[in-house]
Amino acid sequence: MKIGIANDHSAVEMKNEIAEYLKSLGYEVVNYGTDTTESVDYPVYGEKVANAVASGEVDRGVAICGTGVGIGLACNKVRGIRACTCSEVYSAEYSRRHNNANIVTFGARVIGIETAKQIVKVFMETEFEGGRHERRVNMIMDIEARNCAK
Repeated sequence: MKIGIANDHSAVEMKNEIAEYLKSLGYEVVNYGTDTTESVDYPVYGEKVANAVASGEVDRGVAICGTGVGIGLACNKVRGIRACTCSEVYSAEYSRRHNNANIVTFGARVIGIETAKQIVKVFMETEFEGGRHERRVNMIMDIEARNCAK
């Protein structure tokens, strides 16, 4: 599986550690984030990884900023993206099982590296359950289609 990873200036170190961790688990990792701690705008990087996921260039994404919220909001503006901000493992698991989330986001200023690794591992290993959840995900995508310009 190919994973896109993006970050802003607040998350360079965490991005690098998560990228190496993903590689150690056997994933191919593509960097869409900044490699400098010089202040940058997180929406730029959220859009980059989201476009990569939406186009199929990568299978799933990880996006990290200070809180995970801002970059997640930017990701969710891209058609076809279901980004979920998680600060613990349960939400990461169920965002995949029930919501078919395709990008996980979290905050480098909110959680530690070990929690981030656990979140990423569970997010990548968990499959979408489908069934009644597929109908609900389709409803979400219908909302997107009705309300977002093409």
